[in-house]
Amino acid sequence: MKKNRSLLFLIFAFIFAQFAWLGLLGLWIYWYVANYLIIKQVGDKLSPQIVIDSPNVLVFVGGIILIVLIATAMFLIFRNLTVQVKLTKLYDNFIANVTHELKSPLASIQLYLETLSTKEVPSEKQKEFYGLMIRDSKRLKKLIDSILEISRLEKKRIAHNYHIYNADEVIRQLIKESIEQFRLSDSAVEILGEAPCKCVIDKDAMQIVFDNLTDNTIKYSIEAPKITVKLSCAKKYLMIEFADKGIGLKQKNQKNIFNKFQRIDNKNIPNVKGTGLGLYWVKGIVKFHGGRISAFSEGINKGTTFKIELPIYQSSKRFYVNKLLRETARKQKILGSEDGE
Repeated sequence: MKKNRSLLFLIFAFIFAQFAWLGLLGLWIYWYVANYLIIKQVGDKLSPQIVIDSPNVLVFVGGIILIVLIATAMFLIFRNLTVQVKLTKLYDNFIANVTHELKSPLASIQLYLETLSTKEVPSEKQKEFYGLMIRDSKRLKKLIDSILEISRLEKKRIAHNYHIYNADEVIRQLIKESIEQFRLSDSAVEILGEAPCKCVIDKDAMQIVFDNLTDNTIKYSIEAPKITVKLSCAKKYLMIEFADKGIGLKQKNQKNIFNKFQRIDNKNIPNVKGTGLGLYWVKGIVKFHGGRISAFSEGINKGTTFKIELPIYQSSKRFYVNKLLRETARKQKILGSEDGE
């Protein structure tokens, strides 16, 4: 609440400053025009001993330019300050979400351990508890790994494991593994079209992309999730359209959905868990593949379509794609020499 009041104060201060500068400019123009008209009317009637200089146009124009520059600088300062306030708010939300995501599995593990240490638990129940604790520990590890990977992604220190694949086969395989991981039925996912082209992909990284898109669909679907994936090959790009039947997106959210810490709030799904890093991570991975991703929705409750474009091998971005392959070969060579030692 305090931050909102501070932001409103800054907005009002900025508006007041703009009105003040515009008022000053108006007064200056009025003064200049009034004096100029007076001189024009009575200048010839004045005594020759009185020397009257004509208004200096350069000073007038220079003053206006100066005011414009000051106003522009104030606007830029205010804009940057607003961005920082927004980032701080997003960061606070991220910390709160991460804290919640960490506390939930930790509390669960602690409860099971306390139960096992203080009570006589049947062997079958013990196995169930151990299984649940393993699941929660994997959840913790996944969260920590995702945060670390985001850091590596931003510092461009990600692992390179790019290889040439048949696009249709590898994409279908990655989607199948996502379906199995999230235990979706085969009827929940429909794959249409074909992609008879080759592309350069890091399978582990692209698996993260489809896992996050699938997880996003599950989180933001009121009913049972339904996914449709369309594959095709254009002249230079492999096209992947990942569409769901979820809550959809407002027009204003279709671009910033990939921003760091960004989460979409919806009153119909108030308890969605997450850190706001998933789609930011997805965009970073696709970008490192030399591709691009965008989101489109016809509106609320009309689903969302994510469109991924990846360069086709030897048809688009040859220099960049070949660079990825060379980097992979170099790192594998280094790893091979280390293993040999």
